[in-house]
Amino acid sequence: MNGFSAGLRYLAQGQRWVLAHPRWLLFGLVPALIAFLVYAGALVALAFQAGDIAVWATPFADGWDSTWQSLVRVGFALLLVAAGVMLAVVTFTAVTLIIGDPFYQALGEKVEETEGGAPPGHGRSFWQDIRVSISDSVRVLLRVLMFTIPLFVLGFVPVIGQTFIPVIGIAVSGFFLTIELTSAALDRRGLPLKERIRLLRRRLPVALGFGVPLVILYLIPLGAVLLMPGAVAGATLLARGVAADSAAPGHAPAPVLGRS
Repeated sequence: MNGFSAGLRYLAQGQRWVLAHPRWLLFGLVPALIAFLVYAGALVALAFQAGDIAVWATPFADGWDSTWQSLVRVGFALLLVAAGVMLAVVTFTAVTLIIGDPFYQALGEKVEETEGGAPPGHGRSFWQDIRVSISDSVRVLLRVLMFTIPLFVLGFVPVIGQTFIPVIGIAVSGFFLTIELTSAALDRRGLPLKERIRLLRRRLPVALGFGVPLVILYLIPLGAVLLMPGAVAGATLLARGVAADSAAPGHAPAPVLGRS
């Protein structure tokens, strides 16, 4: 099982796992709901202020014809909100994982247990885990911004800005979303952030197959909340698969899916 379809199967398997373990599903919804309320408020505020920000950011259009002025400023406001939404999709997972760190760590370990057992771990304390999680999330966010800002600018280019750029943006968000969700499981295997990124980049189709559908589903109201526990479970399965593949170079991975 390789490529994009493998990532999609890991995502589906994670959702099936939490549906088969409803107690874990219910507890996993709480931190996701808290994060959702915070992000929803921030995005609503951004939407209301986007017009004023567009006017402030485009002083060069003050003397333009009203039609062109409106076109540029409305386009800027829409792109600003779209960039905010895509950034929220990626950072939502990081913030939710930090808020619900004890639960999601336990959830991942439970998934590992049902699939054959988890590594011994790193032996860090709770607060050390939080510090490492925040540090890694900030470093991932900086990498996301390296892509988001140029893509935002390219969004103003006619034709490609309304066609190819949104697709690339979703792909970038999906990749980094997969990195965030697999962090705990790969960290348990002693892999620092740079190694996790390198590992998933070598298996890019699998990472995109997991993350891209999740990004799209996160755009549905409450989708991020409802899917978060299953996303953590699926990411744990994905991490097991790619780690096993990495340990046996030259051999196709044989992910274990479907145990309960």
